Amino acid sequence: MSKVVEILQYRLQAGSGERFHHLMQHDSVPLHKASGITVLEYGVSLHDPDAYYLMRRFDGLAAMEQVLGDFYRSPGWLEGPRKEIIALIEESHRVVLPYQLIHA
Repeated sequence: MSKVVEILQYRLQAGSGERFHHLMQHDSVPLHKASGITVLEYGVSLHDPDAYYLMRRFDGLAAMEQVLGDFYRSPGWLEGPRKEIIALIEESHRVVLPYQLIHA
């Protein structure tokens, strides 16, 4: 089993970086952890207060898809921060890398 890291990059609605970070810190990341998802890092980019990143580690591609599917269908996410978080995201990008590339 080869671990992978998913990096999500968000371009947020203008002026919403602080609110987005609060939601991530107090709502989304705790939900991730309760679901068994390893969150490596998250936060506001150093270059722009409305740019954000989230890095998560998984036990492989198949495990990632299964865990994320379960997470995004969960009542905690659907009835929790989902609506507000999505409303603050203008654009998002995703990349998945072998864990060894960032762990070296």
